[in-house]
Amino acid sequence: MIRAKNLIYLLFLSFMISSSLFAQIIDGNPENGKILFGANCTACHYSGPEEMRKIGPGLHSHLLEKYTEDWLIKWIRNAPALTASGDPIALEASQYDPSQMQSFTYLSDTDIKDILSYVEQDPIDFEKSTGSSDNVVAGADQSYTDSSNKELDLNTIVTIIVILCGALVFLIFVNNALRKGLNIEEGFLKGIKRLLFMGTTIKILIVVFHIGILYLLVMGWQSLSKIGIRQNYQPDQPIEFSHKIHAGMNNIDCNYCHQSARHGKHAGIPSVNVCMNCHETIYEGTNSGTAEIQKIYDAVCWDPDLRQYITDTDECQPKAIEWIQIHSLPDLSYFNHSQHVVAGGLECQECHGEIEEMDVVYQKEKLTMGWCIECHRNTEINLDNAYYHLYDDLLEKHDVENLKVEHIGGLECAKCHY
Repeated sequence: MIRAKNLIYLLFLSFMISSSLFAQIIDGNPENGKILFGANCTACHYSGPEEMRKIGPGLHSHLLEKYTEDWLIKWIRNAPALTASGDPIALEASQYDPSQMQSFTYLSDTDIKDILSYVEQDPIDFEKSTGSSDNVVAGADQSYTDSSNKELDLNTIVTIIVILCGALVFLIFVNNALRKGLNIEEGFLKGIKRLLFMGTTIKILIVVFHIGILYLLVMGWQSLSKIGIRQNYQPDQPIEFSHKIHAGMNNIDCNYCHQSARHGKHAGIPSVNVCMNCHETIYEGTNSGTAEIQKIYDAVCWDPDLRQYITDTDECQPKAIEWIQIHSLPDLSYFNHSQHVVAGGLECQECHGEIEEMDVVYQKEKLTMGWCIECHRNTEINLDNAYYHLYDDLLEKHDVENLKVEHIGGLECAKCHY
């Protein structure tokens, strides 16, 4: 007869074996998956239980219980195509919300597995899901409170101190009024005198209160002045393209890839065929080997072994590389690259920084109106330039030795806002 202890061990072993057989463990890098999730998924999904709905449901390990890894890879890569094919699971999933999930054709299988491995760890994004569901996880409220407490910055602390000091000063005044009685006939000067000669503690509190108010006003103004400024913005691009290697080491002219900078308003994003001008024969990169160049080949359906394009659309379909814009001006501003590059004779580095030294491009300058105006005030005009030869008479009009952009209308509002 089997002992009760042995029976318990047997049941436990059976449970572990069945769990290992039916559990779906994703072979991926969760750290990279967290980065990819933040870059591609957070616009529509929270990381957390399904109830934490945004545009779509919260993404959690429940996905791996409902769907297979192979199906999830197909769904994430191109949900519209999978739904259009009549896949019953895709049709059911697409009924979750009228808005259709976008395709992520630039993500490789490895990238998607990394995202799934991150989701498999049951991440919960409390910052973005405050109060979204009462069924999140036991202890979630406490965890959110702890994370919020850690994020108290200096401004918050100063605000609390100012409020407390103000309340204390008010209570002291009320206390004095109640103790001494309100003297209605007390004149203004007498009241000021009493205020100046009151206790040291309340004087310090009043000084701290006003310094705190001044500090908050200054910090508030600085915070407001940074709205819309993306200085030092450095997003991860779908392909790790290095300007340092191309424009720096290989000395490729910026205008070779961004040729529309000489002819139009926008510098433009080079099409993939410009990349292929070189990479039909250059298969390996200096920093990343063949991995990043292969993404170019996948976009244009190029077979590097056969050295020819894949024309079978069932085997491969060309797709755009979705680069992330870094330098961006508000719609209310007009800026023309050709006017500055050709007529003005400016080098790209004057606005974009030393691009030829950047492995990953970032926005170096503020690109604010004040920054542009300062440039117009300081930049001298080369009158030998064919575009400016008619401006000689302005030298006498402005009584200056060297004309600057401001002298030819560079500070007029209508030049940039019309």
